[in-house]
Amino acid sequence: MNIRIATRKSALALWQAEHVAGELSQLAGVENVELVPLSTRGDEILDRSLQKVGGKGLFIKELELAMQDGVADIAVHSMKDVPADVPAGFMIAAVLERASHADSLVSRDNMQLADLPNGARIGSSSLRRQAQLRIMRPDLRISALRGNVNTRLAKLDAGDYDAIVLAAAGLDRLELSERISQTFTPDEMLPAAAQGVIGIECLEDNAG
Repeated sequence: MNIRIATRKSALALWQAEHVAGELSQLAGVENVELVPLSTRGDEILDRSLQKVGGKGLFIKELELAMQDGVADIAVHSMKDVPADVPAGFMIAAVLERASHADSLVSRDNMQLADLPNGARIGSSSLRRQAQLRIMRPDLRISALRGNVNTRLAKLDAGDYDAIVLAAAGLDRLELSERISQTFTPDEMLPAAAQGVIGIECLEDNAG
C-alpha cells in the first residue's frame, strides 16, 4: 500500500507530516509513504486576520481538495487549526498523543511577562491570546503577527516586537524550546482546544 500525505509547506507542518509518515511506515502492508506539500490560503494571506478572511478553514481547504482530486490519500493537520465542523464527506480518522497544550512567551531579552517594560509590544494574532494578555498586562501594546514559527521569530529578532506568544508544542517539535522565556499555566492562559494535537483527516469513503 502507498499512502500520500497532504501537508502545508511550513517547517512545522512538514515535521508533523514526516512524524505521521514514520508511524504509518511501521504498519503492516504499508510499502511507501509520500508527502504532498501544498500552499494554503491561510499561509498566503498574511496581511489580514483569520477572522476577516475565513477563519481556521483557510489552513486545510487546499489539503481537502487534494484528497477530493485524488492527489493525496490523507491530510495531516494541527488540530487547533481544524474547524469544529469538518466538511461533509471528510472525517478525522485519527489523532496522535497530545504534546504540550501550553502557550509560551518568547522575548528578545528572555524576560517573563511580568518583567517586560511598560508598554512593551507583543505579537499575536490570536484573539484568545490577546484577550488573556490584556487581563494580565493591560499596559501592553498587542499587535497582529501572522506567519509560520520561523517567520515570527525572525520578526521578533529584528526588533519588531519585544515578545511574541507561540504554542510550546510547535517550538518543541522544531527543537526551538530554548527560545521559550516563559511557559504559561492553563490558569494564566487557557490554551486553544486541541492545541498540541496532530490529526489525520481523510475522505469518509476511504476510511477503514
